[in-house]
Amino acid sequence: MILRDATLASYAAQAATSRGRRFSQDASQSRTEYQRDRDRIIHSTAFRRLEYKTQVFVNHEGDLFRTRLTHSLEVAQIARSIARQLNLNEDLVEAISLAHDLGHTPFGHAGQDALNDCMKNFGGFEHNLQSLRVVDELEERYGAFDGLNLTFETREGILKHCSLSNAKNLGDIGQRFIDKKQPTLEAQLANLADEIAYNNHDIDDGLRSGLMQEAQLMELDFFARYRREVEAEYPGLVGRRAIAETIRRMINALIVDLIVNSEKRIAEYAPQSVDDVRNAPGMISFSEEMRIQANLLKRFLHENLYRHYLVNRMTAKARRTIRALFDAMQAEPILLPPDYQVKAADPGGQLQARKIADYIAGMTDRYAMREYRRLFAVDEV
Repeated sequence: MILRDATLASYAAQAATSRGRRFSQDASQSRTEYQRDRDRIIHSTAFRRLEYKTQVFVNHEGDLFRTRLTHSLEVAQIARSIARQLNLNEDLVEAISLAHDLGHTPFGHAGQDALNDCMKNFGGFEHNLQSLRVVDELEERYGAFDGLNLTFETREGILKHCSLSNAKNLGDIGQRFIDKKQPTLEAQLANLADEIAYNNHDIDDGLRSGLMQEAQLMELDFFARYRREVEAEYPGLVGRRAIAETIRRMINALIVDLIVNSEKRIAEYAPQSVDDVRNAPGMISFSEEMRIQANLLKRFLHENLYRHYLVNRMTAKARRTIRALFDAMQAEPILLPPDYQVKAADPGGQLQARKIADYIAGMTDRYAMREYRRLFAVDEV
C-alpha cells in the first residue's frame, strides 16, 4: 500500500516519492515515510536530552525558561500551521523541526563556540552537522544500522547550513550546497519557523528573568506597535497577560506575513514539482519590510539579552567548563567511558577528538556540570 496525500500542492514533498533512506527498509502499512521519521526522532535518546539543554538560560537557573525541547515543540507547531496554509507536507516539516537541534551542545551557543574552538585542529564543530551526525551515526536503536536511517528529505532539512569543504565530504546530502540549489519548501519553512519561535520566546524569557524590562522593549517599534494594540483592547492590562497578548500578536504578524509573501513567490516562480523548487530561488520568506523588523528584533536581543552581563557570566563559565572537559579527556582518554575511547590507530588524534566532541555535545547542562565536578573536585566520584 502506498500512502499518498492528494491534498498537497504539486511542489510539496511527497513521502511516496521520497529519495529514500540510506539503508533499505520495508514500507509501513500504516504510516508514511515522513511520519516514521517524526516518530523515530521523538523516541530517540538525543530528543529526550533536549529537555535539559538550554536555550539562553542554563537549566538550573529556573524551571519556567525554555529548553531545547520546548523550543523544538514550538517550532514544530508554528511550522505545521504554516505548512497547512501553504499545502505543504506537515509531517516532513514537523520531523525537520523536531530534529533541528539534536546536535546542540550543553550551554547553548556558548557551548557550541567553545567546542568549535576545541576542535579547530580536528575539523571544527557545528551543531547542524552534529544534528545530522546524531541521526546518521550516533543513535543506537536498530540492529541493522547505526543512526535512525531517516529519509533524504528530513536529513536535508536538518542540514540548514554547510561549508563547501564539509559539503564535499557528505555525498548526496551536501551536493545542494555545491550546486547552489534549494532544499524542499518544507525545509525552508522549518528554518524560518525556528527564527519566529526563538526571537519571540526569548523576549518572553528575557522579561521573565528580569534581565530585560518592558520599557526597553517599547523602544522597539515592532514590540511597541502590538503592546499599544493590547492596551487599546484591554485598558490597564499589565504583567504576564499583557506580555503574552503582545507576543502572541507579534508571532501572528510574522506568520501571516510569511504565508502571504511565500504565496506570492510561489505564484511568481510557479513550481510544478519538488525538482522545480530545488532549481528556483528560495520561495519561503518574509516580505522585505518584515525582514527588516525581524532583523531589528534579533539585534535588540543580542544587545540587551544575549550580551547582558549576567548572561555573559554564565556563558564564560560554560566556555571554561567545555574547554576543561575537552582538554582533560584529550590528555587522558581513559577518563572517557569505554565506548568513547579509540582503541585503533589514530594518527594525529583525529578520531579521538571527534569522539570527545560527540561525548560532550551529547551532555545535558547538568550532566556537563556534574562531569566537571567529577573530574576536578577531589571530593566527587
